[in-house]
Amino acid sequence: MIPNDELIRIIDLLNTTYEGEEAWHGPSVVDVLRGVTPDMAGRRIAPNTHSIAELVFHMTSWRIFCVKKMQGDETFDIKTPDKNFGALPDKIDDFEWEALEMELSLSQEELINELDKRDDDEFLEDIVPGRDYTYYDMLHGIINHDMYHTGQIMIIQKALSYKVGGSRYKDDDIDEYGSPFGSSHEHDDYY
Repeated sequence: MIPNDELIRIIDLLNTTYEGEEAWHGPSVVDVLRGVTPDMAGRRIAPNTHSIAELVFHMTSWRIFCVKKMQGDETFDIKTPDKNFGALPDKIDDFEWEALEMELSLSQEELINELDKRDDDEFLEDIVPGRDYTYYDMLHGIINHDMYHTGQIMIIQKALSYKVGGSRYKDDDIDEYGSPFGSSHEHDDYY
């Protein structure tokens, strides 16, 4: 049997990034989401940007993608915007927000459970079904993906919570996109 040292490190990184208390990069996904209210989750900071709820849906979708690929599903894909970021309402209620957070948590558990089924590191060098990269690349990719979107969520939280100079926004300051910054500027559609 081949050792599973690398697999153990990957599982540790996945868990630390998701819910660790001492991640090297700062707050974990769970720590950052703890401060998000349902109202914040549905708002956009500008047109053509994603809401926190959409980012959480997106993070869940890509975890499910990893699980499906590890189960050998060559055809599973996330090609449409609805599968990638969801078709979520602009106003997120308590139930919807709780469901999104729960789905993210369950997808994390599924991913770790799927990895726990592996006895060694050998599969990490295999090509992901229907792709041209390895499981090693895919799994490190999901870790980086979490850090990237966690940073975005932190920025969105701050933007929705404070005006320049540190005072809180009032509902009167919010435009039709849920943003306190107005819609007069052009924005790229980065996610």
